Amino acid sequence: MARLWGFCWLVVGFWRAALACPTSCKCTASRIWCSDPSPGIVAFPRLEPNSADPENITEIYIANQKRLEIINEDDVEAYAGLKNLTIVDSGLKFVAHKAFLKNSNLQHINFTRNKLTSLSRKHFRHLDLSELILVGNPFTCSCDIMWIKTLQETKSSPETQDLYCLNESSKNIPLANLQIPNCGLPSANLAAPNLTVEEGRSITLSCSVSGDPVPNLYWDVGNLVSKHMNETSHTQGSLRITNISSDDSGKQISCVAENLVGEDQDSVNLTVHFAPTITFLESPTSDHHWCIPFTVKGNPKPALQWFYNGAILNESKYICTKIHVTNHTEYHGCLQLDNPTHMNNGDYKLVAKNEYGKDEKQISAHFMGWPGIVDGANPNYPDVIYEDYGTAANDIGDTTNRSNEIPSTDVADKSGREHLSVYAVVVIASVVGFCLLVMLFLLKLARHSKFGMKGFVLFHKIPLDG
Repeated sequence: MARLWGFCWLVVGFWRAALACPTSCKCTASRIWCSDPSPGIVAFPRLEPNSADPENITEIYIANQKRLEIINEDDVEAYAGLKNLTIVDSGLKFVAHKAFLKNSNLQHINFTRNKLTSLSRKHFRHLDLSELILVGNPFTCSCDIMWIKTLQETKSSPETQDLYCLNESSKNIPLANLQIPNCGLPSANLAAPNLTVEEGRSITLSCSVSGDPVPNLYWDVGNLVSKHMNETSHTQGSLRITNISSDDSGKQISCVAENLVGEDQDSVNLTVHFAPTITFLESPTSDHHWCIPFTVKGNPKPALQWFYNGAILNESKYICTKIHVTNHTEYHGCLQLDNPTHMNNGDYKLVAKNEYGKDEKQISAHFMGWPGIVDGANPNYPDVIYEDYGTAANDIGDTTNRSNEIPSTDVADKSGREHLSVYAVVVIASVVGFCLLVMLFLLKLARHSKFGMKGFVLFHKIPLDG
């Protein structure tokens, strides 16, 4: 019964989609094709409201539609999932500049054998097209189509289209041989001071553009967080960034020059210096080793120093800092402890420091209960004294490589030595006790053997009567 209902709903869905299709077209949930020339369509096909969801349409195929001449700005915007658009052997003459503004998924466009005399690169500049086919259109030889020639020359694919344009004498000129005076690619030149700046400061960037036709200038700042404003006058522009945020460190800023033929850009990367911040510090977790996880932000990279119960924690092979992930100015790692015991319970404080300041955070760690005390109780932790030998704070990039490492005084080493001493005393006492038992046994055995021999000799010396 469930399958029957599912089939019924599928049939109803196709029926509704079919009702929404214009005359001369057929529709499914993901495809529209219009190839019947009679009576044909005069406008770009649109699905009726409350019909199949247009966002699910991935392909539109139109052929032999001589009365279809225009694609307007809002004709294609409903098909947000559109990937392939084909209009061939039709009467297409004009495409609005913003026709594909909301079709960022478009990958293949085929406008073969239509009536296009001109086509602007602004239609496609925001798209990541892998294929644009324009063969068989009566383009007019002008600067407006020089971008197509430039595109053909810069394509990585060896396959080129056999494109032509009509000159003033209505003669076909191969697009590859087209030469238009005062029609070339623009250039952009960005003049920037030292783009290494302290957080909270301001900076101004300048840019100049040139080209014929005269290009437009605009700034591409991506997802810049800091407040910014720009001023543009003809071929000169400036961008002022104020109260610079540490979140913008590493971001790219570009000055772009664009004209009919194409575009050029000049880019710089912004580096922001700021004091460290410990954004995350949590109680220990057990994995292969015990780990006190942390996250630190800072630029330049901060030096890290751990404290245990208020004293400097001298790291060793048993306790050391590990950085697992670095994301530009953010560092994710942990203080790794190898088999910690109750002697390692206590307060751990992390201090991060660079030339612009420092930050610190503290957590309490409990690894196991004291002997004779139920785990989970709250015993008074003994004061474990760490001697400060003057060891430098460990740099994030190198937390374990210390050529002149001073012998560690960490609790794990002390605990190990205490256990070793206890074991040695027990072993020595056992050996001494065993030796004493053996000696007593031998002495007793010797005493019994001596008396038995003497009695045997005396018995043989007694003479016999008669």
